[in-house]
Amino acid sequence: MTIKEARKLAGWTQQELSDKLGIPKRTIQNWEAGVNKTPEWAERLIVEKILDLIK
Repeated sequence: MTIKEARKLAGWTQQELSDKLGIPKRTIQNWEAGVNKTPEWAERLIVEKILDLIK
């Protein structure tokens, strides 16, 4: 699962994800657009955190 897929599953906007995780919105936008590649380990941790927050 990607960060974008997890974010959409949670029903959050990029801004909401930014606020919840303390990651700049521009960084999230760049990851989701493929401008910057998210390290695989970081993507797994972020997705795991999103899923934990929506439980």
